[in-house]
Amino acid sequence: MSEVKISAETRSEFGKGAARRIRRDSKVPGVLYGHGSDPIHLTLPGHDLLLALRTPNVLIALDIDGKTNELAIPKSVQRDPIKGFLEHVDLQLVTRGEKVTVEIPVHTEGELAPGGNLLEHVLNALPVEAEATHIPESVTVSVEGLTAGDSVLAKDITLPKGTTLAVDADAVVLQVLAAQAEEAPEGEAAEGEEAAEA
Repeated sequence: MSEVKISAETRSEFGKGAARRIRRDSKVPGVLYGHGSDPIHLTLPGHDLLLALRTPNVLIALDIDGKTNELAIPKSVQRDPIKGFLEHVDLQLVTRGEKVTVEIPVHTEGELAPGGNLLEHVLNALPVEAEATHIPESVTVSVEGLTAGDSVLAKDITLPKGTTLAVDADAVVLQVLAAQAEEAPEGEAAEGEEAAEA
């Protein structure tokens, strides 16, 4: 996994007004915490952070005020629900060699058996434990030939070396549901006709 270098500044202003001023400057307020140390309040460059966060569980090499270098992974990202811009980010401090628990996206490949069945993602992301500097970006699961009633459990997924499950091995990740024929509920046509006559 590659590291993304981002320059950050510590901040001493807090509250909604300060956060709005930071965002007006195309920056994002954030907090770096972990390892029992006091949280560090940061201002991060919005565009650089947005690009970095396109990679799930990205490893960020923070240059704080040009004095301190820290490694971190995103723990919580808040976006504007309408415009989608970053409002705030929580970063977790990590060290090389340290194991962290993260969720990695589950991708599928292959075609289900014929019959119009539906594939349900019970877990969109798989909780795993991995070394902070070697977090897999995702896992890919073959659903080739699966039929209604089949499921893929967490223990069935091949994980990259050095990565272990952080969820019950028997947890259902994917399941195949039988296609359901769509039938109009009884009485709907009659009600529609009455409405037309009225």
